[in-house]
Amino acid sequence: MASTRHTGLVVLVLMVATLTGCTSTAPQSAPSDTGAPAENDSPVSALVMTPSGGTDTVNPLDPVTVESVGGRLDSVVLTEVGGAVVDGIFTPDRQVWKPGASLDYGKTYTMTASATQNDGSRLDQSSTFSTVKPRNLTKPSFVTAGGNLLTDGGTFGVGIVIVTHFDEPILDRAAAEKSLTVQTSVPLEGSWYWVDDQNVHWRPRAYYPPGTEVTVRAAVFGVPLGGGLFGQEDATTAFTIGDSHIAVADDTTKQVTVTSNGKTVRTMPTSMGMGGTELVNGQTISFWTQPGIYTVLDQANPVIMDSSTYGLPVNSRLGYKEKINYATRISTDGIYLHELEDTVWAQGNTNVSHGCLNLSRANAQWFYDFSLPGDVVEIRNTGGAPLELWQNGDWSVPWDRWSEGSAL
Repeated sequence: MASTRHTGLVVLVLMVATLTGCTSTAPQSAPSDTGAPAENDSPVSALVMTPSGGTDTVNPLDPVTVESVGGRLDSVVLTEVGGAVVDGIFTPDRQVWKPGASLDYGKTYTMTASATQNDGSRLDQSSTFSTVKPRNLTKPSFVTAGGNLLTDGGTFGVGIVIVTHFDEPILDRAAAEKSLTVQTSVPLEGSWYWVDDQNVHWRPRAYYPPGTEVTVRAAVFGVPLGGGLFGQEDATTAFTIGDSHIAVADDTTKQVTVTSNGKTVRTMPTSMGMGGTELVNGQTISFWTQPGIYTVLDQANPVIMDSSTYGLPVNSRLGYKEKINYATRISTDGIYLHELEDTVWAQGNTNVSHGCLNLSRANAQWFYDFSLPGDVVEIRNTGGAPLELWQNGDWSVPWDRWSEGSAL
């Protein structure tokens, strides 16, 4: 919903009249119409204030200026009623003044100006106006698909997904998206995808090149976002893309092949989900490792894995609760690559897990130390439903469908 911005001009005009005496008695020829101004035209002197006095819906980003027409500004004072003076800036010729910072929401300001005109006369003028009062404010933050902060100055993998999270539901998605920018040090085609009313994801069409510098900005202050909601404050973060780490887990071979910048650096036997489903208390629980393109979300050493968190009671036939070492999470619903020495016998030949990728201690520790958030993990040739977006399946969404998720 676009805001209504009121700007106006308050003009104080001083007309300087010139009287000319007539003494000639000789007939005068009619002057030719050359289009030049008459010699007795008087310059207009004025103080022009924007916005006009009495306006009460000024957006904090609307222009606030004082201009001296036919003169030079001596002083301008902009004061928040009951508050501090707002510092400002004159142009070198002192004909225009503007504030040095944005105004605040829901405040009343008085602006007073004085100017000396070219004829030596003095003009004084004042104006009072108020800024718009939002119904509510929302603050954006930048996180990963796993909900962790997209750390300013951090290093992330070539598949990192940028998530802008708003702490209030957004009614005008187009206005919000227009305020968001992603700047990369190399040209990349990318697009936003609205997951819901509070979260919008961005990724490039193809993986980032290693070494890419990325800066993300949300210039939401002063932006109406629908239903009286405005942006609370701007946000920005910048990070670097690390080496290209891509791990491919193929159920045909039951091996995880890891490459760095295109070169194979390790091959690890694995045991993935045993497959099938089980109905537990009316809920269908799947034991597949779903095929699709995942990314590394985060890590823990150790992590407590508890089957009751996804509806499988610990005391049931397949239930469990145990401490697991060197765990690298790749899905929002709890799929990890992790150490499990008890299944070394099955790794490379038989799938026996509940969905995670079991590794030997040495391989799990190596992968834990090697991985960055945003590294790519592709699962191939397994059964079960394809990975969905909500599970960290951003890269599993075809590009044409991804780009349709933009509000623009």
